[in-house]
Amino acid sequence: MKRTIPLAAAAALIGLPALAQEAAGPGPGVVAATDTAFILNSLLFLIGGFLVFWMAAGFAMLEAGLVRSKNVAMQCMKNVSLFSFAGLMYYLIGYNLMYPLGNWSIGSDETGGYLGAFGVAVLETVGVGRDGADDYGYAATSGDFFFQLMFAATTASIVSGTLAERIKLWPFLIFTIVLTGLIYPIQASWKWGGGFLDSQWGFLDFAGSTVVHSVGGWAALAGVLVLGPRIGKYKDGRIFPMPGSNLTLATLGTFILWLGWFGFNGASQLAMGTVGDVADIGRIFANTNAAAAGGAIAALILTQLLYKKPDITMVLNGALAGLVSITAEPLTPTLGGATLIGAVGGVIVVFAIPMLDRMKIDDVVGAIPVHLFCGIWGTMAVLFTNSDATFLGQLVPIVIVGVFTFVVSLVVWLVLRAVMGIRVGEEAEMTGLDMHELGMEAYPDFTPA
Repeated sequence: MKRTIPLAAAAALIGLPALAQEAAGPGPGVVAATDTAFILNSLLFLIGGFLVFWMAAGFAMLEAGLVRSKNVAMQCMKNVSLFSFAGLMYYLIGYNLMYPLGNWSIGSDETGGYLGAFGVAVLETVGVGRDGADDYGYAATSGDFFFQLMFAATTASIVSGTLAERIKLWPFLIFTIVLTGLIYPIQASWKWGGGFLDSQWGFLDFAGSTVVHSVGGWAALAGVLVLGPRIGKYKDGRIFPMPGSNLTLATLGTFILWLGWFGFNGASQLAMGTVGDVADIGRIFANTNAAAAGGAIAALILTQLLYKKPDITMVLNGALAGLVSITAEPLTPTLGGATLIGAVGGVIVVFAIPMLDRMKIDDVVGAIPVHLFCGIWGTMAVLFTNSDATFLGQLVPIVIVGVFTFVVSLVVWLVLRAVMGIRVGEEAEMTGLDMHELGMEAYPDFTPA
């Protein structure tokens, strides 16, 4: 259920702490947890937060491995920069847009709101004691802010890989500012901030198959349609593969993401102060792992059958597809159910990646099938294991979030293209973005591929 935390005057400037992912735990009316529960709940946010932070390294390594060697340094630069801008924008705007200041700015009634409040995030006082902690609910606001920030940054990381090898650095970063400061927190508030998708539609999305992953996928899809494919990718009705520079790095990145996902899903339980909460976190960990394994195995077997040889890039994306698929509901499935949910994600990826190529949509790392398509699948799969979910309660919010994110992202990309251009020139693309945009190479001792 959605956790509702009463606000005290001291918390009025920071928004609702921990009104976030679906969780079991104290119901409405709980003012504060015991000392032990407060500490353990806060610790869960911190542990989950730095595990999700580690996913930033996973995205960077995955993308560095799947782009050609002449663009590796650029991908590393984008990932470090986008994470930094996400941190700034979530502090300045995003956190209070996502968790409004007690009352909604627009749509302020018991049916939930549509737009939160503008204002910077403010943490609890230094050295807060037991009495002061009562004002902040059941966990430290600082831990909640840290944890939720990581989700905003993850959304931006999804976009980076799709648009690789031909986008300019600064237009991409400007889009990241808009995505993490406005687009992501506004739509996230509709669910996790107690907005209308939660209150009116009963939308269930435990850790963000839609709220995080499909949003990144929709933003990436809008960007790639405006940006266009890489030079030489599609010619004379044929598709020309452009192999990545380092499958070792790509594999490392996948394992890092797999590890980080335990924090992504597990800490979305939002409470660790009871026996039941800890048991549920363990169940979430196990189901998350099972779904990843199911996605990887499905991609492994399917590529063997279709192509006579297994495809490592498909297997890596299959594991990620399984992880995205289980994110909407990692608590209620059985281990077998979680494995099957992940396996369907792996199948989706194997068929969706070549489908996009046939449509001349050049997604360098396969982020759109993994995060958008499997995000939608995972959100609808909640119907199979959670009796509180309804068909329209899942489908309509998917459509609302998708239309909002895609339309706003498309407008931003079109404005950026008109004002400053978003794509490097043909010569720069052939030379590589490392030298053209950064003046340095990731592998200076080797000739770019």
